[in-house]
Formats: sequence, structure tokens, C-alpha cells
Amino acid sequence: MPALAIVAERLIDGTGRDPIERAAVVIEDGRISAAGARASLTIPAGARVLEDNDLTLLPGFMDMHVHLASSGTNLVRILMTPPSLALLNSVPNCARTLAAGVTTVRDAGHTPIGVRLAAEAGHFPAPRMELAISLLSQTGGHGDDLMPCGARVGITMNVDVPHGVVDGVDAMRRKVREVLHAGADWIKLCTSGGVLSPGDLPDHAQFSVEEIRVAVEEAAVVGKRVMAHAMSPSGIRNALMAGVATIEHGCLLDEESIALMKERGAYLVPTLVAPGDVIDGAKGGGGGLPAEMVEKAERIGGLHRVAVSAAIAAGVKVAMGTDSAIGPHGTNLRELGQMVRCGMSPMEAIVASTRVPAELLRRADLGSLQPGKIADVVAVSGDPLADIDSLADPRHIRLVIKDGAVAYDFRGEAVAVQSSSASSPRAAS
Repeated sequence: MPALAIVAERLIDGTGRDPIERAAVVIEDGRISAAGARASLTIPAGARVLEDNDLTLLPGFMDMHVHLASSGTNLVRILMTPPSLALLNSVPNCARTLAAGVTTVRDAGHTPIGVRLAAEAGHFPAPRMELAISLLSQTGGHGDDLMPCGARVGITMNVDVPHGVVDGVDAMRRKVREVLHAGADWIKLCTSGGVLSPGDLPDHAQFSVEEIRVAVEEAAVVGKRVMAHAMSPSGIRNALMAGVATIEHGCLLDEESIALMKERGAYLVPTLVAPGDVIDGAKGGGGGLPAEMVEKAERIGGLHRVAVSAAIAAGVKVAMGTDSAIGPHGTNLRELGQMVRCGMSPMEAIVASTRVPAELLRRADLGSLQPGKIADVVAVSGDPLADIDSLADPRHIRLVIKDGAVAYDFRGEAVAVQSSSASSPRAAS
């Protein structure tokens, strides 16, 4: 393919360095061959040149906590949705996510390997993805989908997603091996209660240190790591002592658990938009959640912001995540404004959504606009450092490039999108 050059008013390269004014990025063979001030670059002869008014170039954003095969929290709708339809809903969810400028995700459960294989085969547009496949929970824990009436809500869909309820060290060892066999890149454990579970509270710890540790050990045998849904201080500490790599949510982090996160070098994935999304979905989206779950979300929201603010102030490594599915897919970049309101600068929030997730995933070839990196590039209108919340509006996303190819060009028509999905990502978001 001919070289591709994107010309813009400014470039934010994802490293945390100051923006470069009157900039350009040159892409050749799927990689960035040059990035910087236009005056210092040579655009190859015959290159395709893309530009527009008042553009800012950034690395593709990376969301470290999504659920692409899930859509909303309405339990009645979930109960009435066939597993095959739930699985097919991942197609527009993937497209909306990529159209929002998110080129890489870590899926935290319920999405089977077939979704990634289909996306990689070019059947539909999608971000690059690492998958947890199943969400592992103790009986009665946050991931146990058995409702008080005796029905299972079926979030796991039973389509290439092993059921995740497990108890005891030996059972954990077998279950982790089963999930790895299903194609998981990460093992997801629930080490505390949560908001969207009927029989527990976010304050409760779940799984013993021994159960968590054997999951970490089994994953490590094949070079994989463990992420932990962990809200309570004791659930966070148990996970960290057992060796998990990332703490998801961290709503009730205290001084001791923050210190332990720094000591262990663990990452926090805050998902700050999630509690509000639960409330908004229940009150404005037709209900479908019991009052006690909404009450938990209302109680946890303020505590969550205080805890994340303390972690940011202490220097904990923070990687952006949204829990998309709880809120609408394709609105992921709302999270950056929330991180700023918890104490980050706008530049720090951008780094937490680009370079830091790349480090978390151990992908040295992603996360910044530098020569040699895979060419994931997003062009947005305006200056996000002046208005970080502008990123929350998908209409500000003008161009999305993944693996060096234009996925969406909102200066005109969407490209590289099959059938009627070409316009649906923007309309749906």
C-alpha cells in the first residue's frame, strides 16, 4: 500500500511530552515511519495525505475493562435474550468501540474467542482485543449468576464461555486450565462482592488467598496473568498478596491497600463511569434492576471517586477502563474526564489511556506515536488538553486508523466497514 500521511494542527504522542504544533504522522507498511513537526518530516512521494481543520493526533486509545458481548444491565432483557443473539450483539459493540477511537481493549469476561477470531478474519470492524473469556467467582459471589428465584441470568451465554463458579484450591486449578483452554489471555477473578450481584456487598472479600494464588500460578505457567474485580480493602489485599497484576474498580481502596499496590507494582483500572452508568441505566433505560443494586451503586459512587483520587495522589499506576456494557459501548472516552476530576492532569489522563495500558499489556509496539510503533492513530477535532471532556463526544472523533489502515474517516464516509454497520457506530453512540 502507498504511504499514508496525516497532517494536523498538533500531535500528542502518548509519552507525556509536550504537544507538537503543526505536526504530521507518516505511516508505511502498517507502522509509523515518522512523527513530529511537519517542517522536520519528508512525506514520501505518492503518499496519500489526510488532513482537516484543527485536528489533534493521538495514539489509539486503549480500554482495559470492557465486555464486548454484553449489552446493558436490564436483567429482564438479559433473561429474554437468546445466547446466539447476545453473542451477535458483540458485532455492533465492537464497531462502536473502534469508531470511538479505542483501538485496543482488554475484555473482562463473557466474550468468547470466536469474536476475536471473526474480527481478525475481517468479518467486522473491531479493536484489537485480549480476552478473559470467563469471570470466576465463588459460589454466591459477584460472578455467580444464580438469582434468588433459582434462575440463572445467562450472562455467560454458554457459547464457548466456561461457567465460572468455582470453590476450593483444586477446583480453581481445574477451572483456570479450562478457561485457558477456551482461549483466555487473562484470568478474571472476583475477589470481592460487587454492585450487580444479588447476594453480596462490595465490602465483602471473596476467594481465599490460597485460591487466588493457585489461579496466579496456573496462569503464569503459560505466561498469562490475573486481573481481579476487587472493591473491598480486604479483597484487594488478598488479590495483591496472591500476585494479581491488576485491580479492577478499587472502589474502597484504603491506605494499606494503596501502599501494597505500589509495593507490588500492580495497576489500578478504576472504571469511574460504571457506578453512574448503573444508576442511569436503571432509572433512564427502562429499569430492569432491583432497587438494592441501584442503592449499592449510589453508595459506592462517591466512595469510589475518593479512593481513586487517593490512589492517583499516591502514584499508583492507573490504566483507563470503563466497564463498557454497563454503559453504552462507544462512549469509552468519558472516562478521561472522570480521571481528571480525580486529580490527573489532562495529559496524565491521555497517558493513562495510551502508554500505560500498552505497558500493562506488555505491548512495546503500541501506546505512542513514535517511529517503529504499530500505526494506531486517532485524529480528534480541537485540543483535548484544553477540553478533556470533548473526547466524551464521539462527534469529535474525525479519523481512526488501526494497524496502519483507515478504519473510520468521519471527515467523509466510513471505510473498511461491511454492510449496514458503516454508519451505525456513530449513530448509536
